[in-house]
Parts: sequence; structure tokens; C-alpha cells
Amino acid sequence: MGTTMDAAGHSGVEDLYSEQRLAEFYNRRAAAGTEHPIASRRVAERGRFIRLLKAEGRHSVLELGSGTGLDGQQFVRAGIHYTGVDLSEEHVRRARAKGLDVSVASARQLPFPDGAFQAAWTMSTLLHIPATDIDGVVRELVRVAAPNAPIAVGLWSGEDEEVLNPEDDVEPRRFFSRRSDATVRQVFGRHGAIEDFVTWPEGAGEESGPGAGHWTQHYQFLILRTPAASPPPEQPVS
Repeated sequence: MGTTMDAAGHSGVEDLYSEQRLAEFYNRRAAAGTEHPIASRRVAERGRFIRLLKAEGRHSVLELGSGTGLDGQQFVRAGIHYTGVDLSEEHVRRARAKGLDVSVASARQLPFPDGAFQAAWTMSTLLHIPATDIDGVVRELVRVAAPNAPIAVGLWSGEDEEVLNPEDDVEPRRFFSRRSDATVRQVFGRHGAIEDFVTWPEGAGEESGPGAGHWTQHYQFLILRTPAASPPPEQPVS
């Protein structure tokens, strides 16, 4: 069931989503040793993104939502300096055990200076950000990326509704903001140039997404190019 507005104009999203709830869910799942393998198409897109970084001479990447470090290990093996952040302390602990530079941080306030990274990667993470907050989070991701940097984003689609995952049978359940392709293009297009946008259908088993079959969905993968640096102001002629 999607969220609805009450007479005061509140959507109830604040009652469904919090970073603490999300961290609790993933702490519990990671502690149980549960790790969803990465779908083959996403593996292929990761390889394509790594090739793009190498072709452009980019040597550092930030991952927002590092999980236990499955993608991070591949960036490191490709010779790219990797930094990851995640809300889940257990995710961070397990990623660090693999030798990765990962820390606990919120997407709303990343602990890095402007332009610190030559690229960014975030898969199946921004779908947990409510529609009311998504522009601020994308703006923060663009802030820590260099001018003209590629940011790869992966999401599961939907019909612009905000729901709790029906497959999560233990509280707290995960919050999802499920966006249509058109909405995704609008949101990210406000923060740079979308130079690649591809989708592929949900598969079965390891290729499946959230919802345990309750949702009709496909995967959305895009590359957002951050705005170029502004030219320095012209100096007055003396």
C-alpha cells in the first residue's frame, strides 16, 4: 500500500522511514550471514563502469551504500582507490574485514570535502530515500564528486509509490520509494546530464529484486555526469 496524505498534508512517510530503522534491518540481516548475490547484468554494468573510469583516467570512487563490500572489492582489484559509506555498522565491519576503506555515514551529510572523488557508485541504495529528500541526497552526492564526474546509480522501478517491503517478515521492515523511469529521469536530470539510462527486467532467484514477487518492476541503471566546473570570474582590467 502506498502512502496517502492526511488533512494536514502529511504523507506518513516519516512514520515509515528512518535511517535508524534501515540500519537495524541490515545489521540484523548481515549478522545472520545473509548476502544477496549481485545479479549478472549488474556485474556487467559494473565492469563497463570500471572501463569508463580507466578510459577517463579516473582513479578514485565513492560507493554510497557499500553493503559488505562485494562491489568495493572489484573496484580495488581494478586498481581504483575505493571509499565506501553505509548506514549499517555490521556492513561496515564486514567490509573492513575484507580490507576496504568503509565507514558509517548518512547520505544526507557525507563526511567528505567538495569534489573529493573522481566518480561515484550507488546501487539499490537511493531507492530507500523518500521523495521529499531525494533531491537533497543527490545534491550531496554531486557535491563530493568532482566536476564532470560520472555517478552510476541503480534502482528498482515502481509506480511512484512509497511502501514497506512485503517480503520483510520481521520489524523494522525496509522502506522503498519506487520511482517510474520518467520520475528517475526528472529527479537526476535536475542535478547533471544523464548520459546513459538502461533498464532490464527482473529475473528469478539471484536475479530477482525486493518484494518477493509482489511487485512488478525492472532495474534502472543510469550514469549521471556532474556539472562542469564554473570558469573563474574575469578579472577587471586595471
